[in-house]
Amino acid sequence: MSLLRSLMFVPGIREDFLGRATDLQSDLVCVDLEDSVPPGDKDRARDIVQEWLPKLARPNYMLIVRVNGLDTGLLEDDLAALVSNELEAISLPKAHTPEIVQQVDHYLTILERERGLPNGHVKMIPWIESAEAVLNAQAITRASSRLIGASIGGEDLTITLGVERTKIGKEIEWARYQVATACRAAGILPIDSPVMDFRDTEQLERESQFVRSIGFGGKYCIHPSQIEVINRVFLPSDEELSQARRIVEVYEEAEKQGLGAVGMDGLVVDRPVYVRAQNLLDFMAQQTEDMKE
Repeated sequence: MSLLRSLMFVPGIREDFLGRATDLQSDLVCVDLEDSVPPGDKDRARDIVQEWLPKLARPNYMLIVRVNGLDTGLLEDDLAALVSNELEAISLPKAHTPEIVQQVDHYLTILERERGLPNGHVKMIPWIESAEAVLNAQAITRASSRLIGASIGGEDLTITLGVERTKIGKEIEWARYQVATACRAAGILPIDSPVMDFRDTEQLERESQFVRSIGFGGKYCIHPSQIEVINRVFLPSDEELSQARRIVEVYEEAEKQGLGAVGMDGLVVDRPVYVRAQNLLDFMAQQTEDMKE
């Protein structure tokens, strides 16, 4: 999978923003037809995005669109307008149940067949953003082979929980653990919701570090100023890589001597510690290779 640390929302109704989208340093552009588009502008936004898709597509850069939810009556028109070779994935809001994901999978399969696209060409990233969805997270993340990730939506989730959305984020902490665990068990990427106050870099840094520490691999952003922080936090630091190399070296040397564990700077290095370090190095090697292509 391509590196998906920073996923930049771009309103589908704003052609001026779309025109600058390819200059962004985010790993992915998510063109939005849902929350950032007023109800009366949905049809116009869809037409704009359909026109812009070929202009936005470029090699080694994933382009996705957040469509409208299945319950809006707009989703089928969105998919009919957008499913094409250029569209790599959809971001699916309000995926409260696995059946919703499966229904959208069915729509995509029909459109791909009609348009001569390979089955499964369009991937999916569902949003887990209600109390019901959090409880269904395990089933949702396994509902379709199209899934490459799943996102937690903090704003909508707190509405269904009946609580205030705070900068500390304690109110959605348990849900984040649930989503991260479900995604990792399903072999897909957990993606965190954006920080809505784009001026608050301290909150962005703190939140990004926390969600990375519990298994998230990326985070949405709503302003270009958030991209640098997210890109940095969701990659291993030089210190982490140096530590991982030492762990691998020390453990492999110990293994040659018939040892299953060895001490290193007060740390007991056994096989799980070694595997985690090797996974980190393999991840970075793969990202380096991808950037060369």
